[in-house]
Amino acid sequence: MNDVLDLGGRVAFVTGAGQNVGRRIALHFAAHNAGGVAVNDFHLDRAEAVVEEIRSAGGKAIAVQADVTDLSSVKEAVARTEKEFGRIGILVNNAGNAGANPTADLKKPFWEVGPESWNKFIGVNLYGVINCTSAVIPSLIARQAPGRIITIISDASRWGDPGLEIYAGAKAGAAGFMRAVARSLGRHQVTANSIAIAAISTETNARVNPNPEVEKRILEKYIIRRRGDPVDVANMVLFLASDASPWITGQTYPVNGGFTLAL
Repeated sequence: MNDVLDLGGRVAFVTGAGQNVGRRIALHFAAHNAGGVAVNDFHLDRAEAVVEEIRSAGGKAIAVQADVTDLSSVKEAVARTEKEFGRIGILVNNAGNAGANPTADLKKPFWEVGPESWNKFIGVNLYGVINCTSAVIPSLIARQAPGRIITIISDASRWGDPGLEIYAGAKAGAAGFMRAVARSLGRHQVTANSIAIAAISTETNARVNPNPEVEKRILEKYIIRRRGDPVDVANMVLFLASDASPWITGQTYPVNGGFTLAL
């Protein structure tokens, strides 16, 4: 029986893939017959560590350092990927949060700061998605074969979290952008979808040792009373990247343990 999740040798470019959810997505792709995985991260050493994992398991990967908020940086990384592996068939816009260099004022009410602070969120979560998508589209079209664009957003964009107004707005903007891209690229056999995630257990937040009472209050909002695991997200990404989903485009899929519900 054929593996419906086999990627058929498509080359993937995954942003923010040096750790956490992005790392697991890159590993999933390599394990399901990607023709190559470009592991992007702002920090090259993190990307190189993931590449070593992939190569040790017999997969093909390269580390591509790039700042997704800088279009010229992204274009250089895409060009290197194409030179190494050929045309890109899958883009995953995973890089997010407050970017590579968050500052303390991000915790202040947005009306007490200004554009310099706001752009930490907008730059990576909206412009980063626009930059990477615009850089990869020519390669996706030139393949003249099915292609995939998948953007990781947040349930903050659907639920609305106090204190995360700018972040929520940027993620909502990315989802709207994906819906419009889906309409533009459908005739080229390229689908574009978003995945809205909620609280995920990562190497980063595991080091924080959250207050048990605070954690309990957080998880009370979930139908499935646990944080998500990066593999929960990677499974959905793999599904949308594969030939199991050729007739799905312009959608936002919640992977959130029931944090939000939709009719």
